Amino acid sequence: MTMLSSGLRRNVTRRELLIGGLAAALCGRGPTLALAAAAQPATPVSFKVPRGACDCHTHVFCDPQRFPFWSGRTYTPETATVNETRALHRALHVERIVVVNASVYGSDNSCMADALRQLGHRARGIALIEEHTSDAQLDVLAHIGVRGIRLNFVTLGVPDPTIVRQRFQTAVKQLAGRDWHIQIFAGLATIAELQDDVITSPLPVVFDHFGGARASLGVSQPGFDVLVKLIRSAKAYVKISAAYDVSDRAPDYSDVTPLAQALIAANPQRVLWGTNWPHPDSSRVPGRRAFDIAPLRQIDDGRLFNQLPVWAPDANVRRTILVENPARLYGF
Repeated sequence: MTMLSSGLRRNVTRRELLIGGLAAALCGRGPTLALAAAAQPATPVSFKVPRGACDCHTHVFCDPQRFPFWSGRTYTPETATVNETRALHRALHVERIVVVNASVYGSDNSCMADALRQLGHRARGIALIEEHTSDAQLDVLAHIGVRGIRLNFVTLGVPDPTIVRQRFQTAVKQLAGRDWHIQIFAGLATIAELQDDVITSPLPVVFDHFGGARASLGVSQPGFDVLVKLIRSAKAYVKISAAYDVSDRAPDYSDVTPLAQALIAANPQRVLWGTNWPHPDSSRVPGRRAFDIAPLRQIDDGRLFNQLPVWAPDANVRRTILVENPARLYGF
């Protein structure tokens, strides 16, 4: 038991102390800014969500006076708080959360660490690291609930296949001996360049957001067959997330259905679901500079979540995607 500043007493676990210590060490405290409202579901969930379901892809954008953005970022989001993500997941009947550190923080994971501290045992994290990040730093991240790192080959722009492969191979070496995975944000062409490395990787690999496929191009688009092959062979996972970035048919995104069904049919044990809440807009907008506020997109996550039974009509398959696969990968 420990005395908190409020005068209340409660149990504090080792994990909470580590998270709090990391967050405090990485970023000083400061005044709180007014918080913007991130999207909340407007449509009720229309199917039975299994107990222990997990949103495998969320972000939190903290008060920038407490957790400053990286000077090299390509966009500046509005704030999206832990309390807002709690409200989102209550509405979706989702109990577990994976917080992915966003590119706007560079390799500073302190905002994510603070979110993990607040969310407790039901949350896991995905970190951004540098090539020189030490084993000791990785140990601290592991203790607070981090279970993988993210390589972003889209937002930050890394077109050179040689650099892509070098970064992947370096990450494999950095994580050697850890029960972690490598999460990759990339397009299908980059996935095709990486396929041999993924096949031989000793670590699980997770591809974000349908592997960057385009719904309008269908299942025959170049590179989609490589993604399907990696999923079918259990060499990688794929997140059926951020369908609005894949689709040209808002608000139901019906054109995404063939892609989702093809990935699930290839191997449902290698498919994950996520919201990509609070739906940051990292796109290049004429006249908008990196330090200008990029408003969060107002996506109806309830309506989008209701597409999952269309993509996976079998309740047992949905349980595999929502519960069993995240439990195995993230260690819930």
